Amino acid sequence: MREIEVGKLFARRGETLAVAESCTGGLLAGRITDVPGASAYFVGGIIAYSNAVKAALLGVPEEILATQGGVSAECTQAMARGARRVLQADFALAVSGIAGPGGGTPHKPVGLVYVALASPHGAWVEEHRFAGSRGENRQSACDAALDLLLRYLRDR
Repeated sequence: MREIEVGKLFARRGETLAVAESCTGGLLAGRITDVPGASAYFVGGIIAYSNAVKAALLGVPEEILATQGGVSAECTQAMARGARRVLQADFALAVSGIAGPGGGTPHKPVGLVYVALASPHGAWVEEHRFAGSRGENRQSACDAALDLLLRYLRDR
C-alpha cells in the first residue's frame, strides 16, 4: 500500500507531511494515519470542501477561485502551498475534484481530479480523469496524490 511506503520514507528521512483535501473529505489523511507510527511525520490536515474555507484557511487567492474555480490546477497547487505553510510541514499534498455522481459539467466532468504536492523546492500539480463510482474516484484521487509524493521522494 502506498501509504505504508510513504510512512517508511518519512520515518527514515525525519520530514513532515500535511494534507489539504476537498473531494476526498479526509480520506487521504485517514489512509496516512492508518499506518502505525504516522504521528512521527504526519502533522495534520485541512478539509476545505468549500471555496470559502480554501480562501480563509489555506490562503487560496480569491482571483483563482473566481477565474479558475475550486476544482482547478491553480487552486489545488495553492491549497498544497497553503497547507504546507499553515501546518508548518516539510511537504503537503492537496486534492480537489468532482467525485460524482453529480456536479460535473462538460468543461469539468465527474471524475476530474487535481492532485498537488508542495515541497521545500517548489510545487507540482497533476490532472487526472477517473471513471469510477464516487467511492472509487475518491480512492483513486488518494492513490494519485500518494503516487505523486512517492515519485518525488524516490527521485530526490
